[in-house]
Formats: sequence, C-alpha cells, structure tokens
Amino acid sequence: MGYADVYERSMENPEEFWAEAAQAIDWYKTWDKVLDDSRPPFYRWFTGAELNTCYNALDRHVAAGRGEQAALIYDSPVTDTRATFTYEELTDRVARLAGAIQALGVEKGDRVVLYMPMVPETVMAMLACARIGAIHSVVFGGFAARELATRIDDAKPRLIVSASCGIEVKKVIPYKPLLDEALELSQHAPDHCLILQRPQARADLREGRDVDWESCVAEAAPADCVPVAATDPLYILYTSGTTGQPKGVVRDNGGHAVALAWSMKYIYGVKPGDVYWAASDVGWVVGHSYIVYAPLLYGCTTVLYEGKPVGTPDPGAFWRVIADYSVDVMFTAPTAFRAIKREDSRGEYVKKYDHSCLKALFLAGERCDPDTLNWAEEILGVPVIDHWWQTETGWPIAANCLGLEKLPVKPGSPTCAVPGYDVRILDSDGRELPDGEIGGIMIRLPLPPGTLITLWQNDDRYVDSYLSMHEGWYLTGDAGYRDENGYLWVMSRIDDIINTAGHRLSTGAMEEVLASHPDVAEAAVIGASDDLKGEVPVGLVVLKTGVQHTHDEVKAVPIKLILEKIGPVASFKKVAVVDRLPKTRSGKVLRGVMRNIADAKPYRTPATIDDPGILSEIGDALKDIGYGEK
Repeated sequence: MGYADVYERSMENPEEFWAEAAQAIDWYKTWDKVLDDSRPPFYRWFTGAELNTCYNALDRHVAAGRGEQAALIYDSPVTDTRATFTYEELTDRVARLAGAIQALGVEKGDRVVLYMPMVPETVMAMLACARIGAIHSVVFGGFAARELATRIDDAKPRLIVSASCGIEVKKVIPYKPLLDEALELSQHAPDHCLILQRPQARADLREGRDVDWESCVAEAAPADCVPVAATDPLYILYTSGTTGQPKGVVRDNGGHAVALAWSMKYIYGVKPGDVYWAASDVGWVVGHSYIVYAPLLYGCTTVLYEGKPVGTPDPGAFWRVIADYSVDVMFTAPTAFRAIKREDSRGEYVKKYDHSCLKALFLAGERCDPDTLNWAEEILGVPVIDHWWQTETGWPIAANCLGLEKLPVKPGSPTCAVPGYDVRILDSDGRELPDGEIGGIMIRLPLPPGTLITLWQNDDRYVDSYLSMHEGWYLTGDAGYRDENGYLWVMSRIDDIINTAGHRLSTGAMEEVLASHPDVAEAAVIGASDDLKGEVPVGLVVLKTGVQHTHDEVKAVPIKLILEKIGPVASFKKVAVVDRLPKTRSGKVLRGVMRNIADAKPYRTPATIDDPGILSEIGDALKDIGYGEK
C-alpha cells in the first residue's frame, strides 16, 4: 500500500488506523477508547490503557531473545571514549538506576529534572524515570543558571540528576556550580541531587542534599517496571528560547510510544536491528524522540555522539562515525551540513571513509535550502530527505515516508503531510487557500498520537498559544504553501513573512536564492523597517572557507540573483557578509533577534543562543550597511 492510500486511511478512520499501529506496542491493559474526544480541545489517545515505556524500549526486546544486540553505542571524540551497551546490559543498568532513584524517595508522578551532558547515563536516567512512572524533564546542559532555575520552579522536581561537567570541543564546562547557583535562585528545592562524577572535572558535593551517583547506584536494588496510564505524562520538555514563564510541552506515554514506533518503520524505513543515528542532543526534542525513545522502542541500535560535525577533530567526524558503526540511517540538522560544507565544500573528507552502509540521510530542525540538500546528496549518493516537525509535535508533520513509498524529492520541500496530520494552508480569516498561495500552516484537530497534550499545569496557555487563532485548528507558527502535487513548502515563521509595499514575501524563498551563490555557505534574510515600503529584506551571508572574492564582489551577485529570480518587487538591495549567524544550540537561526538589531529595537539575548558574542558582530555588520542606528 502506497503513501496516498495510507494517508487516506489515516484521515478517514483515524481510530482504526492508530489502533492497528498500537499493536506494535506491549500493553498491560488495552484501551477503553482509542480516541477520547469528550473534552475538546483536550483530546486523549488510548484512554483506559496501561503500559510502561521503558519496558517497551528495553525489557521486551530481552524477553524476545534479542538481549545480546547492541542497544546503545556511545562515541565521544571529546573524551576519546567509546562504549557499547547491549539490550540486556542497558536494561540491567537502567533497572538499578531506577532503584537508586526510588531509594531517594521518587515515586510515580514525581518530576525529575535532568541537567546532563551527552553521556550514556543521561539516556539511562530518562529510561529509569520512565521505568518507575516518574516524569522527567531534561534541561539542555548548556543552559545558564537562571534558565535552569525557571525550569526547576515550573516542574518542581523531587530529584535533580546532574553531572560534574560537560565538554564543548576542548573546553570543560563545570555543571555543578551552575546547578548550585540555579538552586540558590529558584524558589523550589528538590529533596536530593544525584551527581555523576566525570574525570574531566570532579564536583564538590553538598552534604545532606547531593548524592554520589556511583555509590548510590551500587547500593540500589533493581526496580521493576511500573504500569502507568497511556494518558499519564512521560516527560516535560521546555521549548527553546522561552522567556519569562517557560512553556513545558507535555508528552504522554501511550500515544508517544505508538507514534514513534510507527515513524521508525514507515517514515525512516528502518528495520529492528538497524543502526540509527540522530546527531543531536538529548536536551532537544530530536534527542528525546530519535536518540532515546524511537530507536529503542523499535528495537534498533542507537548512537549517542558527544562531539560536533566539525572541530572534533575535523569535517570528517560524521563520516567516521557512519563508517565505524555501519550506520543505516542518519538524522541531523541542515545547519550541521552547512558547517561541513563550509569547511569541506568539495567533500574530500567523505572520500576517506566507507559510507556504503548508509541508506538515507534525514534533515530537520531548520529549513534545508536546496543547495545544501543537493550537495549532501551529491557527496553521499543516498536519498537526502528534508522533513519538518516541532518540539510540540514530537515526531514529523511532513516527510517523504521511505517505509511507505519514496516519492520524488523536491529540494526545498519536506514532501507531504505524514499520515495522521490533516495539514492545511489558511488565511488570517481561517479560509483555506488555493495551491501556491502562502498562508499560515495549520493542522486540524485532533492532533495524532505522540503530539503534545497540553503545557505543564497550564491548560489555558496551551489553548492561547496554539489553539486560539482558529477554532478546531492547531497553529504551527510557520508560513508556507502547498503545490499542485500536494507537497508542502515551509517557507518561514509567520513572523518572518515580509510585507514590502503591500506584497507578502517569504524570507525562505530569498534565502534559497542567496544560498545558491557558489561562494555562500549559508544565508539568512530578515525584514527591516522602511519608512517608504514598511519593510524591506536585508540579507546576511556566511562565505565558504577559502573564498577569494572581495566582500563587495560577493554582495553584488545575490542582489542581482534575487532581482532575476524573485523580481524587483522584493526591493532587495542590502547584503551584509558575516563570519557566522546567531543560532540556538539546536541550530535554529535567530532571525527575530537580528530583525530587532536592524531596527535598533531592544532585545533579550535568548537563553538558547550558541554564543552571545555573535550578536555584537551582527550589529557591526548591519551598521556597515546602514542599519541598527537611529
């Protein structure tokens, strides 16, 4: 059965469709109702059912005779460490850690905040929480103390699990002082902090509160899996870039397990036993879904990589990992490939490694420009699949579902809506727009299983943030259009649509044009205020390493290209050459902040920014072309 037939089935009879998908999961008790729509817009999947996510990710594979298969591969070029854990070993480690967490007073429904680096113990801690029915909330290890404190106050954890340090390339970052400061700032105090001591920097433990990981786990008895309701929360994940009161996305257990297992087979096209590598961080949704839960739920081997695409040690880092572990499918952010392309535009490093094992590369997290996609496809010789989803959805909204049918790739498009998602393009009045017209990308309720069920202890904000624009619809916050073949084109955030003299223009379309310039590694376009036209586009480009042309020579060509490809209506006349673009640590370009800098408006440095020093560089570059000073 091809994509179109499966998609139609999911639309016509979603309850039957997802009940069938749920057969891939082991249940202690089956559901009373597949979809509970008694309290819209708060829909629930598999009400009355009971399961345990950890059991489905670990124990059942051991019981099925696959305990000796590799479950988790850890590769850390920053510490020169490699380790492999079989399903049996990982189950034993997780069970004992779960017992240690129980011994510290954590019970079903309690929250546990994880402030951890990219080490196997982080994966174990997430699964250990799931094993005993505790709700984990992973806070990215690079967050400063104040941001950690806001999340502690919102989640109110009984326990915090942390490590003595993280490592960024060659720099050791002590975590424990940041945690201590966060606890000084927060109103809520956990009962205990469980601290993993890493040899690169040991932490001082506070008597009565802090507990040493190694000794605590050594003394613990293994814990059994605790049945939880399918509708009970598995985790809280705070959206990146939050200001003030953070938005804690709540993921349930049942719908999450069903959707992620389905996605591995039908979107990514993998089989149990395949090696799947999501090159991300467990602090982000990609890490939650596709480093930890989905591969293990489906019985794959997952790779945990503590390193960077370049610099640990060189632009061949990804190709080395693929070759070393015979990776079947890889998933990363386009920004990672742009970084590699910038350093190794001819793909010389890929030739040093055998990557014949690789069947497909998936990209998501930031819109993938056609130039980057084509470059990746050319050097790897495998399908490169752009797909689109959000922290809130937890799994893809649009993709080329390789496990159903490989559709023709259209560079710049994440292909079509994934079965389960009723995606439409609406105007500001809620009317559906014809093919080719840009509008707000909306999803008709109910959302499929695996997506957010609410915000942590804030139903009102959930409705206000996502469901209030048009009744019965979920607001993605993205703008785009659908073409005549049903392909979705995600062009920008709704906020990034530029209105130039009454013409609505997409920044994504202009960025595509800029990225096609042979000297350009990556590009961003923002809308700057203009007295005459309201807004005009301003381009910022990062050049590839080794470019010989002057900045003025480089600037002239993109302006001409946009005139040719988009037309004079774009009013595109200003380009700044910069060394780098400001991004979140998950790779999203901070266009809104750059827009405020260009308009000389006050802005708050986002908590998730990779390097705050970039913003002054952007300010100087914009000043050189006449923006940023009033």
